[in-house]
Amino acid sequence: PSMLTLLRPVGILYLSSGLLVLAQFRGHFSPRMNQIFLTPSRMINRGVGLKVEGSSFTLDGSPFLIIAGTIHYFRVPREYWRDRLQKLKACGFNTVTTHIPWNLHEPRKGWFYFTANLDFVYVFTMASEAGLWVILCPGPYVGGDLDLGGLPSWLLRDPKMKLRTTYKGFTKAVNHYFDKIIPMIVQLQYAKGGPIIAVQVENEYGSYHQDKRYLKYIKKVSAPLTFLHIYIFLISLSHKGLLMFPNFNFLSHLSFSSYLRAVLKKEVREMFNASFSLNFYMFHGGTNFGFMGGSASLDNYLPMITSYDYGALLTENGEYTPEYFSYQDFFSFSLGTYTRFLFLFLPQPISSVKPICMEKLSVNQGSGQSSGYVLYETMIISGGLLTTKGHLQDRGQVFVDDIYIGILDHSTNHLTIPTKMVYKNNPTLRILVENQGRLAYGQNINKERKGLIGDIYLNNSPLRKFKIYSLDMKTKFLRRDLPNIWKPVVFKHQGPAFFLGILRMGNYPRDTFIKMEGWTKGVIFINGQNLGRYWNIGPQETLYLPGPWLRPGSNEIIVFEEFKPGLQIHFTNMSHLGMVPWRANCSI
Repeated sequence: PSMLTLLRPVGILYLSSGLLVLAQFRGHFSPRMNQIFLTPSRMINRGVGLKVEGSSFTLDGSPFLIIAGTIHYFRVPREYWRDRLQKLKACGFNTVTTHIPWNLHEPRKGWFYFTANLDFVYVFTMASEAGLWVILCPGPYVGGDLDLGGLPSWLLRDPKMKLRTTYKGFTKAVNHYFDKIIPMIVQLQYAKGGPIIAVQVENEYGSYHQDKRYLKYIKKVSAPLTFLHIYIFLISLSHKGLLMFPNFNFLSHLSFSSYLRAVLKKEVREMFNASFSLNFYMFHGGTNFGFMGGSASLDNYLPMITSYDYGALLTENGEYTPEYFSYQDFFSFSLGTYTRFLFLFLPQPISSVKPICMEKLSVNQGSGQSSGYVLYETMIISGGLLTTKGHLQDRGQVFVDDIYIGILDHSTNHLTIPTKMVYKNNPTLRILVENQGRLAYGQNINKERKGLIGDIYLNNSPLRKFKIYSLDMKTKFLRRDLPNIWKPVVFKHQGPAFFLGILRMGNYPRDTFIKMEGWTKGVIFINGQNLGRYWNIGPQETLYLPGPWLRPGSNEIIVFEEFKPGLQIHFTNMSHLGMVPWRANCSI
């Protein structure tokens, strides 16, 4: 049986009057969060960083949904850090949350360790390279089922010690510790080009709450971070200005599996609909190596076992669980950006008194344009009969300003432009001409020039003074000046446009087929590779997508739709070619 996967387009690149506009696609379905451009590598010109706007977050002014998973670098061998981060990204997460255990970094008073498996600067750099933001929990107390919650045991040498309070013996040690780690954190913060977008100081203090002044002290001692565009979370059930940032704690495979059904189908979906950020504790648990594990005291004293598998989405040794793929499918279907747009200039136009065919355009170092589309623009002063006299090759969509008029092609050589549509002075006539392929054989191959190969006429008068745009759809064209700043907008678009989708894959992508059901006509690109044309008239219904052209994690799909888009892109493991009129070749 055929396996079907759905992908909904999340961006639109709208074609008009010398401008391209990028915006989220909206159809008759719930808004999705497409945040592909809100990644460390794409956020080059950075401003205010993460902020709270109402009940939601923004990142540099753009609405931002945090989908975070916790990985403790100290519970995972350094050699596996990159693998675990890549799997987090491939599952659909955009942020890694981690803790800095004070007791491991300063096991003896005044002796600090930040190398080997404790090199958090290196792991955060890896996270940035993987396209992940970082939420950092530096303590002083981090919990995490660690020995003394990550506090160093030498603090207890003081017989009067009062942990997690403003007791001077404790605050003096905290000050010394923060003086050491805060400069290291600062160099990795958002405003300096790093991946750290937020810091959580302390942890779950509401369940401890021994000193009302303590959180004020922690806020003061961590003040250097607040001045550097990192938003501080103060987790306290009794503290004013509390930000609730929910963790999903999965304690065993059994409880996880039963809880998953409700969470995935109800709670998480409701959170997404409410644009509610969340964190998975743990995404990958790892191991309590050595004696790092702590203990719990419920009815009895319960020492922590060595494994910290935690029933997480990855097993203790980093293997996938069925739940991993369940969430990967959910995030692939649900994630994306709020509605956004960005104005981009089209290629520099070529000005010409008369039309110029594709092959003679002054592009590609004097080689002309070989394939794709050409947009011709000229001013008109009246409506009437537009005729090509066979000078349009092969298919052209005609617009007056942004109003669609019709199609000119091999079988249709004239259209009527209603006079009432020419409602203002000097409206622009636009003709988007497609090269559908040159003859492969026969006597007429010498005539196979494309675009407007001669004059076109309005009321029998040849049109003049054209602006001509080369749209060859090559990789350079698709990737030119990819935007990093987006603004909210809503489009209900019909006409030529680019649509953006993100396909998330596991570590070993395989061959698949794309089915453009509900779409009209256009071209598909995957990671810059041109897969080819689709057209709803058939007979071919699917396009082959080779597995080697996909990569683990996020894959960028761009669809150039000429007329009316569908709401989804279908992926299937079976081809549907219809009744293809194959031409038999026989040679001796």
